[in-house]
Amino acid sequence: MPDRIHHLLDRWLAEAPQRPFIHLPDGRTLSFGDLGALTDIAEAELRRLDVRPGDRVLAVAENGPEHAALILACSRVGAWSCGVNARMAPGEVDAFDARADARVVYFTAAASGSAAAHARRFGAVPSALAGLQHSAVREAARPEPDPRPGPRGAVASLIFTSGTTGQPKGVMLTHDALIHFARESGASRDLGPADRCYAFVPMTHIFGLGTVLMSSLLAGGQLVMRPQFDPADLVDALARHGVSQLQGPPALFSRLLAWLQEQGIARPEAPALRYLYTGAGPLDLALKQRVEAVFGQTLHHGYGLSEYAGSMHVTRLGERRADTSAGHAVAEAEVQVTDPATGRPLPPGERGELWLRGRGLMPGYFRDPAATAAVMREGGWYASGDLGEIDAGGALFVVGRLKEMIIRSGFNVYPAEVETALNTHPSVQRSAVVGRREEDGNEEIVAFVELRPGAALDAAAVQTHLRGLLAPYKRPSRIMALAELPTNTNGKVLKRVLQEQAARNESPRPCT
Repeated sequence: MPDRIHHLLDRWLAEAPQRPFIHLPDGRTLSFGDLGALTDIAEAELRRLDVRPGDRVLAVAENGPEHAALILACSRVGAWSCGVNARMAPGEVDAFDARADARVVYFTAAASGSAAAHARRFGAVPSALAGLQHSAVREAARPEPDPRPGPRGAVASLIFTSGTTGQPKGVMLTHDALIHFARESGASRDLGPADRCYAFVPMTHIFGLGTVLMSSLLAGGQLVMRPQFDPADLVDALARHGVSQLQGPPALFSRLLAWLQEQGIARPEAPALRYLYTGAGPLDLALKQRVEAVFGQTLHHGYGLSEYAGSMHVTRLGERRADTSAGHAVAEAEVQVTDPATGRPLPPGERGELWLRGRGLMPGYFRDPAATAAVMREGGWYASGDLGEIDAGGALFVVGRLKEMIIRSGFNVYPAEVETALNTHPSVQRSAVVGRREEDGNEEIVAFVELRPGAALDAAAVQTHLRGLLAPYKRPSRIMALAELPTNTNGKVLKRVLQEQAARNESPRPCT
């Protein structure tokens, strides 16, 4: 079995170097052999720059074969690849750079105008690998030893948490964890060489790195690779380029449905499509039902996070569920529902904090023992901060974040439940609910909604709609419309931004 992520490519270089792997927007197709040649060039340059085992190599990137080659080349030299989405602001990139203590910084300048702009700020020079640029070598950067002894403890990558609710942290992911998840992800959807996956999810995120790149390398599947999401390009790829698997966060599917509605397309042509999946965020039942109606097939769902190198629970292939369950546990993954106050395990059907452990769990946060200690529990459990329940059949239901739970009149209100009700209104594309602290210590429920194309907000009508769905204490006292909900580069709603807006009592536009 492979014990380093570059061994996944080595197999195909030996067995089928001419097999196609990456299909690009300009019509070019790269074989496994082509990717191997790019990886050779990147590896030689890393060695010339004296990148050492345990060094971090930061990539300010959007998806492209050069970024994939750099990730694999880091594996060959024992360095830790560390991706940052190029569309992040200069201050964010600089903060990640400082946290990573990177030996060298690369930029996918040819594939991304945003990356090119960052490269200019860093005074980057052209790389030996066409399309990339790199900074000067940082002599002060210190190599980091692997945090666990033995082959399973070797770190492959550093992934920064999204920072939707606070300061991002660097998650250390091992080669073993990524390879294990690649195997489980591929098995959950029967991924094989005949499949083509639409690969727009950033490889700077665990979703793009593990679910898309690593699982396709392991199974020999093909990637229709794109630097960003473009609904017109996706619809074209579904119709003409044989895309058989489509995966992305719920925001992808929400944007796709809005675009289809604007274009008057009831059902896109997708002759090869056989698998739809959404993860990296809570799934709303109304969105699931709309996606399934448009495509005529199941929208699968899973639960995972960066700290576990991917999904721990996934819905089963061929299983059609009428709910929003994240499915059942994958091999060697454990999820336990606990009482948030005591850590006591709770029986099936009761809600509590999700504790996780298993083969994919991170060794810890990079150079942050305090943050690591704050989430680790006795017995090797990781306290996720997510709230959920597991039914008698072992299916997981995630209901929200512990920190986002609203206490209204002494009752617990889960924002996801309110959002689910809001999203059933015909004018609402998607929503986000936050709490606002009041002077008496109670919390006001504030809802932000993104409307469907051509819709106008009638807040009174929405409130009437909610009366049949929610108890009085769960209904928002304010409903405000936004042109778009604020999201990070991975499609997650930035509730921290909405909480700040609600605290200032800002109304983005009057409600009628």
